[in-house]
Amino acid sequence: MNVLISPNAFKGTMGAREAGVIIQSFINRKYPLANTDLLPIADGGDGTCELLTEILGLEKKHVWALDPFGRPISCAYGWEEQAKKAFVDVSTASGIALLGNELLNPYVASSYGTGLLIRNAIDLGAEEIVLGLGGSATVDLGIGILAALGIEFLDENGRALIPFMPNFLFKIRHIQKSPHIPKVKFSCVCDVKNTFFGKRGAIPVFGPQKGILTSEFENYELECQTIVTKLFLKQKKLFKDLSGFGAAGGIALGLSAFFETDIEFGSQYFFETVKLESKVKWAEVIITGEGRYDNQSAEGKACFELMQLARNHSKKIILVTSGREKGVEQFDKVLTLPDLDFTDPDYKIMSRENLQAILAKEFSLDCLS
Repeated sequence: MNVLISPNAFKGTMGAREAGVIIQSFINRKYPLANTDLLPIADGGDGTCELLTEILGLEKKHVWALDPFGRPISCAYGWEEQAKKAFVDVSTASGIALLGNELLNPYVASSYGTGLLIRNAIDLGAEEIVLGLGGSATVDLGIGILAALGIEFLDENGRALIPFMPNFLFKIRHIQKSPHIPKVKFSCVCDVKNTFFGKRGAIPVFGPQKGILTSEFENYELECQTIVTKLFLKQKKLFKDLSGFGAAGGIALGLSAFFETDIEFGSQYFFETVKLESKVKWAEVIITGEGRYDNQSAEGKACFELMQLARNHSKKIILVTSGREKGVEQFDKVLTLPDLDFTDPDYKIMSRENLQAILAKEFSLDCLS
């Protein structure tokens, strides 16, 4: 039997490959005659470009950058020399996971560090930046990235604003473009389809995760509207709020004012790039999983899209996840992980033990053959 193992990341506990290795090792022990293939998947969430870099065998470039609060941090991104293409995750330098249990501060957090990674790639000759938008700590409209790429933001007195200063975003009164702004294309890979503005926009939906209080929603959005107007007037462009602009605090929105910018919805882009469909055709059984499969999963998340692909090719598919929320019944079998106590300092170790335990207790290929 051919078994394809394609989990997504178990957010906060295990990467996609780590989970996949545990599953593959178990199957190889229990079913030594089975043919297994491991191809981890992602959908634009944090770590998507890191995973693409690994699967595609790209060179890793190691660079010093700045974290969301402006502190030095060692980072890496993928580099494809022949195509002059860089694969950069926003979460690498500007990710919310980097802040741990620190107090969130959206009025300081900046995407400037990601801009430094992009600038490094441009210095190498990059013509395209594939930018994974998942896991950002910022709601800065990509202003930090733009500042790192030669666009200057000035206060009411014409003085240059310094990234990471408190309320940087809302002090912008003038915008100046350097004549040396690079010519580069952005392909922004995201796992959400929200626009930036509106009831389902970046601020009410994702703002609380990044420290914006409910009482601040209206003012924050009004200030962002003012900035967006300035950005697009500077470029003499008409602004249209597009699906995906709500990802990563509006990074694709800000970039689109100055650069050729495409929105790529993560699962489809990832699946095509790694040629996942050919693996699905080869397999008789597919095993996937994520931390918690929920009502957002059907909006383009990797496990849902893989289930759809499996159905198109009449393949059996098993889901490993926590919870029993609506939608899991669409899979042929569900292995339900116990909930974790994230206050336990050993919760990551426990997550691996739980995965191994549920496989030993409930996993069987026999009922699917």
